[in-house]
Amino acid sequence: MQVEETYLKGCFIITPKIYRDNRGYFYESFNVNTFKKITNLDVNFVQDNVSKSSKGVLRGLHFQTGEFAQAKLVQVLKGKVLDVCVDLRENSKTFGKYFSLILDSKKHQQLYIPRGFAHGFHVLEEDTIFSYKCDNFYSKQSEAGILYNDKYLNIDWGGISNKSIIISEKDKALPTFTNYFKIK
Repeated sequence: MQVEETYLKGCFIITPKIYRDNRGYFYESFNVNTFKKITNLDVNFVQDNVSKSSKGVLRGLHFQTGEFAQAKLVQVLKGKVLDVCVDLRENSKTFGKYFSLILDSKKHQQLYIPRGFAHGFHVLEEDTIFSYKCDNFYSKQSEAGILYNDKYLNIDWGGISNKSIIISEKDKALPTFTNYFKIK
């Protein structure tokens, strides 16, 4: 397993070593000892989630607040997404900056997103299956989000148009970054 920190402190790209032969392939998707040795992070994932989405779906930008904040380890089991995370840690040098990465079922890369980040993804292939491990349990009262097309964040979602995306009414109604953080 190769682990590389992004320019957002605490956010890591994980690339597994894949063993392929005429039967298919095998890889270790996560090893807590290796991860801790490389990152110095002690994580304990307590909840796994899986979603299936059609091409054009955009989910996000979501996060949990307070004591229910979550770190996530995300990956694509089938298909392809443009994955995006935004640093919401107000004391961070990269507050309001985002990182994006294509995750697919060919490279099997994963993205570790620490607590204090918003997360979302745009689905690039039909019938994409997305998986994420969380280090804290979901709490409906603690769910929050930021509007995906926020002008302040200026996220490049890969040339999508507002007419072609499939997004929930709930996600369309999320506050902007500046409104959420009361920035002028």
